[in-house]
Amino acid sequence: MLLRSHRVRTTAADEAIRKEFDRRLSRIPGRKPVRHVNTRDSSTPSLHFRFVDSNVYRDGVEPPDPEHMIGCTKCKPNMGRFCGCEYPKDCECLEYARVDETKLTDEERVRYAKAKRQGGSTMGLPKNFPYAKETGLLVQAYLDHRYPIYECNDKCGCGGICKTKVVQWGRKVGLEIFKTKDRGWGLRSTEALLKGQFVDVYRGEVITNEEADRRQEQAEKTKESYLFSLDKFENIVKPLYLVDGEFMGGPARFINHSCEPNCAQYAVCYDRNNPYIYDIAIFAIRDIPAGKELTFDYLDVDLDDDGSKEDLDKRLRKEVEADSVSCKCRAKNCRRWLWK
Repeated sequence: MLLRSHRVRTTAADEAIRKEFDRRLSRIPGRKPVRHVNTRDSSTPSLHFRFVDSNVYRDGVEPPDPEHMIGCTKCKPNMGRFCGCEYPKDCECLEYARVDETKLTDEERVRYAKAKRQGGSTMGLPKNFPYAKETGLLVQAYLDHRYPIYECNDKCGCGGICKTKVVQWGRKVGLEIFKTKDRGWGLRSTEALLKGQFVDVYRGEVITNEEADRRQEQAEKTKESYLFSLDKFENIVKPLYLVDGEFMGGPARFINHSCEPNCAQYAVCYDRNNPYIYDIAIFAIRDIPAGKELTFDYLDVDLDDDGSKEDLDKRLRKEVEADSVSCKCRAKNCRRWLWK
């Protein structure tokens, strides 16, 4: 009788926790819902984790101020068949975007070389818009190199239909948090995703580098890390801030690592003059069937044009130590560890 009573109480408690977690999921904004599925046991993700709609800025972090943002002034809503910004040499939103070297004239190539040596503006040189006009998918140049993405803001003259605005309009795909076989909780899409499609933003607490060091010192060696450094722009060697998704964030917090991922994280900036605060957006980097687990590479290393992923993986395999946290992604070319 006592054993039966204990089991009943446990089942009722598990059910109550699940219902509360599902209630929180139902309040997450987005065009389609986020669900939770567990066919392996009776557990539920911790209720100590809090879902937030935007980043939470902690002590020592200066939040972005919309009043201080600068928009593009030359662009109009009716440019390029009413798609907003359209001319990559003239649109101020692309002032700091990567130069499209394949389209440089001889004269522009000289100017670009000088700008790289001495610094200076690359305004007026050809750039690549990050998204395709018709589909809103990332263009191949960004899929190949993971350049930082600049989107227009509310102060731009291009209007609300501008093709540069994708991430800021929020998640449009249905997602499902599910229990994996041996890697805790994971995330998958309830619909097929196309290569270059936006999935969601990785949200959390934005903290200082000092606070991140303090948290890591207090954590156990094998504890999972949810930190992302905001250091994806040139000339930022040591990040001022990091995003910590351990205690609060969005569905993207449940994405697992893979050494051969089907998604990647991109820096998405709405204020081109502030390289310290921006969104970390998750995009599909290949076509993904519905129900397939979403993954990205936790290492988050940007390779330069002279590097190769094969060389990087070989080097990392040689650096494995006895106390390294092992990787369970089961990819064909798995590096065998997550971090040391």
